[in-house]
Amino acid sequence: MKTIAVPYIENLEQKRFEELCLTMEENGSKAFMDTVCWPDDFPYMPDASFSIARSATHLVILYRVCGLDLRAEALEDNGPVWEDSCCEFFVSDPEDGTYYNFEMNCIGTLLASKRKSRDDFRMFTENQLGEIIRHSSLEKKRYDASGKLCTWQTAVCIPFHLIGADGSHLPESFRANFYKCADKAAHPHFLSWNPVEVPQPDFHRPEFFGRLDIGTV
Repeated sequence: MKTIAVPYIENLEQKRFEELCLTMEENGSKAFMDTVCWPDDFPYMPDASFSIARSATHLVILYRVCGLDLRAEALEDNGPVWEDSCCEFFVSDPEDGTYYNFEMNCIGTLLASKRKSRDDFRMFTENQLGEIIRHSSLEKKRYDASGKLCTWQTAVCIPFHLIGADGSHLPESFRANFYKCADKAAHPHFLSWNPVEVPQPDFHRPEFFGRLDIGTV
């Protein structure tokens, strides 16, 4: 099981995107989504990394991607963002055994839900989605750049209470995983941080989550 430290950075969620990127590069913990989970059927691996840190109230993730294709068709939240150029964060609730999935395409369209399994879930409401701060290096519009080399960054700032935690009394660690996918791109792919060891593409596998070690203030 992979582990990564989550450092504390004061007021991180309040920073503008450019400043946030610089701060995360200097002080965040960086790792790669470099496990090709199903190489026989989906061998392509773009360069995909993330940096993670936290403030007193938010968990912050910055994604960086460089690879073939740029697909963005989902413009409305809770749509099929996984079909686009997409990065995903899944995290277990520290109290009740459920997990949350936050899936965001390259233009910042977000899908989020609380789940017992792939098929048993409750989507986040519009108000809950509105609490999540998002950034993208791309304009919010449709993209279809098949076969072209593209580079982009996104960031998401998730309030701790939306993942079942109290920012003032955080657990020592969370179980989580990070993914890069693009189901309907010209070069479909399924990458993960911690390996997912099942025969067919399925990211809804909390038993394969790694660990986030929460830094102290």
